[in-house]
Amino acid sequence: MVNDGDVTPSIQPKTVINIVRADTDALIGATTVSRRIHEVAPERGVTLEVFVFASAQRALTDERRAEFNAAIDDLIASGVPVSACLNFALKLGATDPLAHRGIQLEAAREAYLRYTLEGATVITI
Repeated sequence: MVNDGDVTPSIQPKTVINIVRADTDALIGATTVSRRIHEVAPERGVTLEVFVFASAQRALTDERRAEFNAAIDDLIASGVPVSACLNFALKLGATDPLAHRGIQLEAAREAYLRYTLEGATVITI
């Protein structure tokens, strides 16, 4: 059978934290809830993914957002897949710095459709 790009629905439930707002409370709240979910997700049979988009994606390359960026790096180091929009990264000229940090780049359209096909629960902050 040829795989034509269809994504099979995930057997294991998935939660996606979709970070879009760039105010400090939203950035820190989103990374904190991501860390807290990651602490219990394996024992509850859930996977976690983080997607950073829109205004929040600009914060990934903003040195004034050190607390947010440290939290993102900690999530990556602990094994949480963190992605950002490829097209927005290209627009910002940030593909290399983001990829170097371990942030996966994927067009938002593709990521959101994949989440739908996987049956994931997407929480937007």
